[in-house]
Amino acid sequence: MLKIAYDPIYIHPLPEGHRFPMLKYELIPEQLLHEGLIKPENLFSPGTVEEDIILLTHDKDYWEQLRDLTLPVKEQRRIGFPLSAILVEREVRIAKGTIDGCHFAFEYGVAFNVAGGTHHAGTNWGEGFCLLNDQAIAANYLLNKGLAGSILIIDLDVHQGNGTAEIFKNNPKVFTFSMHGANNFPFRKEISDLDIPLPDRITDDTYLELLYNALPGLIKQQQPDFIFYLAGVDVLKSDKLGKLALSKNACIRRDRLVFELAIKNDIPVQVSMGGGYSPDIKDIVEAHCNTYRVANELYF
Repeated sequence: MLKIAYDPIYIHPLPEGHRFPMLKYELIPEQLLHEGLIKPENLFSPGTVEEDIILLTHDKDYWEQLRDLTLPVKEQRRIGFPLSAILVEREVRIAKGTIDGCHFAFEYGVAFNVAGGTHHAGTNWGEGFCLLNDQAIAANYLLNKGLAGSILIIDLDVHQGNGTAEIFKNNPKVFTFSMHGANNFPFRKEISDLDIPLPDRITDDTYLELLYNALPGLIKQQQPDFIFYLAGVDVLKSDKLGKLALSKNACIRRDRLVFELAIKNDIPVQVSMGGGYSPDIKDIVEAHCNTYRVANELYF
């Protein structure tokens, strides 16, 4: 069964100026339901992640400043949102949805979080609309519980997963792979285990050749027993922030490669959706829904 974490809180607490791109969190499940690809029982609403799980990844002082709404204004500006209790609750529910998705991935091969991919949050900072790093929290959860011993994070959002790279820079059990725009945010990059920086306006064939040349060998080399996949669609040509020039078909082929390699190697995959900022919301929703369609075709 295709299991998808979704909660209305994913959209409603955001400040007015940020609601347009976040509408996708509501529209993606609506579109999948409309198509009949999923039923209501495919969706699950996560609770909140426990503090001790958060503290496996984020520093205690930073978490308590978020929790108690005492984060300095300068650090709030770095995040991009004014801090609020409901915004913090949103982040802890997203993180719990990603953790729950891991358990469903063990059962069904793949599972999704409609939100997530908050990869700019580091050990003791938030940045780029990310307060807590959902996939990093879930990866440390799996390691702590003995549910995985070798993890691969595949970050194909247009922005480097700088927070994820920083969190796991000294952890040999988690391999971080980020393929991202070289000239895009964050402008101060961290060092992933493997970074592939991309030039502006890169097109389908060149992008896919780089990915096809890197990912199969990486999986063979690392032999992970769990994969986290950040499937951002801000790589599209239509994206107003991405600076790349990929088609929706290229995104489909990208997703297919990730899932086919996971299936071939019998590796569970948790998928968080990441970014997407095309001016037309239909382009964002369609590109994200394609990731679900590919997974449904290959797994179910």
